[in-house]
Amino acid sequence: MAEDVIIERLAPICVIQFNQDPEKTAELEELRETRSYVEDQGWATMSGEEAPDRKVADECVRLLMLIGE
Repeated sequence: MAEDVIIERLAPICVIQFNQDPEKTAELEELRETRSYVEDQGWATMSGEEAPDRKVADECVRLLMLIGE
């Protein structure tokens, strides 16, 4: 349960990082093709961490897909 709360707090940060990218329109298309794209771009890697969090990335993808609809 605590992990879910953390993911809910971090996933919007991932979305903000995505929205700061000048190539976000093209990248949203890429994201639709492969969900690991969020991890590859580093959007799900939080400050102070060395690697992306898979659950944050999954929730970020879900939120980005809502934006892209």
